[in-house]
Amino acid sequence: MKKTFPHKIVEKKWIKYWQDNNTFKTAKNPKNKKYILDMFPYPSGEGLHVGHIEGYAGTDTLARYYRMNKYDVMHPMGWDSFGLPAENYAIKEGKQPKDTTSKNIERFRKQMDATGLSYDWNLEISTSSPEYYKWTQWIFIKLFEKGLAYQKEASVNWCEGCQTVLANEQVVNGECERCHGKIVQKDMKQWFFKITDYAERLLNGLDKIDWPESIKVSQRNWIGKSIGASLEFSVQESKEIIEVFTTRPDTLYGATYMVLAPEHKLIKKLVTKEKKEEVEKYITAASNKSELHRTQLQKEKTGVFIGSYAINPVNKKAIPIYIADYVMSNYGTGAIMAVPAHDKRDFEFATKYNLEIIPVIEGFEDNKAYEGRGKLLNSDEFNGLDSQKAKSLITKKAGGRDSVNYKLRDWLISRQRYWGAPIPIVHCDKCGPVAVEESYLPVELPEDIDFNPKGYSPLADSDEFVNTVCPKCGAKAKRETDTMDTFVCSSWYYLRYPSTNNNEKIFGERETKEWLPVDIYVGGAEHAVLHLLYARFFTKFFKDIDLIDFEEPFTKLRHVGVILGPDNQKMSKSKGNVINPDDVIDEYGADVLRLHELFMGPFSDEKPWNTESIVGSRRFVDRFYALAKKVKEVDKTTSAKMAKALNKTIKKVTEDTERYHFNTAISSMMELIAVCEKNNIGKEDFSKFIAILSIYAPFVSNEAWKILGKEKLENALWPEYDKDLIAENEVNIAVQVNGKLRGTFTIGSSSTKDEQEVAAMKVENVVNYINGRKVIKSIVVPGKIVNLIVN
Repeated sequence: MKKTFPHKIVEKKWIKYWQDNNTFKTAKNPKNKKYILDMFPYPSGEGLHVGHIEGYAGTDTLARYYRMNKYDVMHPMGWDSFGLPAENYAIKEGKQPKDTTSKNIERFRKQMDATGLSYDWNLEISTSSPEYYKWTQWIFIKLFEKGLAYQKEASVNWCEGCQTVLANEQVVNGECERCHGKIVQKDMKQWFFKITDYAERLLNGLDKIDWPESIKVSQRNWIGKSIGASLEFSVQESKEIIEVFTTRPDTLYGATYMVLAPEHKLIKKLVTKEKKEEVEKYITAASNKSELHRTQLQKEKTGVFIGSYAINPVNKKAIPIYIADYVMSNYGTGAIMAVPAHDKRDFEFATKYNLEIIPVIEGFEDNKAYEGRGKLLNSDEFNGLDSQKAKSLITKKAGGRDSVNYKLRDWLISRQRYWGAPIPIVHCDKCGPVAVEESYLPVELPEDIDFNPKGYSPLADSDEFVNTVCPKCGAKAKRETDTMDTFVCSSWYYLRYPSTNNNEKIFGERETKEWLPVDIYVGGAEHAVLHLLYARFFTKFFKDIDLIDFEEPFTKLRHVGVILGPDNQKMSKSKGNVINPDDVIDEYGADVLRLHELFMGPFSDEKPWNTESIVGSRRFVDRFYALAKKVKEVDKTTSAKMAKALNKTIKKVTEDTERYHFNTAISSMMELIAVCEKNNIGKEDFSKFIAILSIYAPFVSNEAWKILGKEKLENALWPEYDKDLIAENEVNIAVQVNGKLRGTFTIGSSSTKDEQEVAAMKVENVVNYINGRKVIKSIVVPGKIVNLIVN
């Protein structure tokens, strides 16, 4: 393939120009702001991969687009540089994490510049720099002062591979999300953030933000709000009371046994001598199982009778008390009333251990639990009542109370590793845990220690770090040696960018008011219940302490799809299917890499890398470059056909860019070049083509702009299209999903039913609502309605 565009020479020239002129510096005192942000990467030793580039090219396209539309744009980049990946890489290299991380950051930055990404490097941050983690520690202290940071002995997820504790969210299918090592349960003293205090606000806030519905559903499920009742069961021949939370108080008459989690604090008091050995053996076995394994619906239920009986509060029947590992101590009260006729898990357990099964709602079958609603039976005076209506009445008779429960657990932030922000707490025998005085921040990491994983924090081996005095009483004391989960660092970084140079405050009041919240946030969907949930929690806390005046950090969120290897599998070095962007840029050029990645398919879709099709993007760049030189030599009057095609393309690129339909915007420009080659186009009109392409392919566009004798493309305005010139008879069509209106679109009146159906499937709100569900049928009333039937 013959290449006419000298990409290596041109790219080097424009990168130097942008750097020398500080072209993308963020405006002060913005009048019309647009804060466009990528989820920042951790700087791995492998450098950027093509999966990074798609998201970064997308946000860069938007940043350039809004600059040309008279917006003051903030488009920063930084580094999530603390944490296990960076530390493990340093161990592998036999060097200090500080040194390897710094080197990796330098490589990432050069790769980003080589891709033509218009970041304002004046705002760069790194979470592992003392200047940054000073403020991470400051946040910890503020949470501690408000009672939202606390330490307690707890059963935690221990990763044997990483030799550290993990939060529940970092355990996937019973394995560590990072190293895929085995997770075991350990009792350890750990630090937590009380995110549960914000459960309801985190839930309600989801209704106020423009996020993909799939992400909202993930967060709602993780928060897991349940409305039900709290009931108390007395224990036969004991003064103890067992409290349960249930969403089905209407089935209380069918409760035939009770189950406690193996960790429940009352077991030691209630187990009989005859059952003690068997119970202790079961508890030990349960402690070696992961939470995921214990709660899997399909696993065989096991349990042990502890020898004691509880009293059903409505019918005063004595029911046996079991322990079983399918009940978790961290959900509800760690105790359940078991109603086998109306709960699948309870039915399986009761069947296995030959326990009584009493149906109390019509619909039960002998071989299957009935979990729906219906009329009550075997429920004394409530027989015949609708089960939903009976809930409050039975709760009242049982002496219970209405209650709300959440699956969300407090955020475990302690890590027994080196490369993280030290927790700014001093332990004093007299005063207990005391926060470090703010004037002494940051508490810096010691560098003269062996940071290899030991099963405890390496900081504990540094006498100089550990031994200190109590900030409150002045007595000898010990520093906390755990470091913070790296998600703490990334839960507030978006607020720091506008105030990077502010050494006196975590973020300046003026800068924050001018730029926050983030207008457009782009990153992977894998962060749905980790980073995104934590960032929302921090933002609400900052509002509570009057640092900011908003509650949601990211007004609009869009996720970028995963780019698979050419073999349709996730890229990995072991599979040999990793595509290095450096190689692509070297052979084809940065513009081609950007165009190819955004052209491969819808922005949020998963898609495989196709090396063969990249040739088409390179051919387009060459044709555009050749056309620029031709237009320079012969400035002809634009033909009518050409003018119409150009204006239609400007309209489509405008609309598609704003809707993140980058692939169709690029497709329309590829179609336009064919029209340009066969029809006359003048310099001024070709300049409009350059302008709309420049946000996608900045190098060839800036060069073409220069070829036409123009200066500073970065100051050009986005071209407007002539509505009269492209006017056609159009119709506005409503789009329904399962009979309910979900959006509208405009299309030519001569369009076919198939074309109208395809257009309906692309309406953004419709795409978000369908969210991957299968369209099983479409009903098109031509020119009026498209009704999509989904399963």
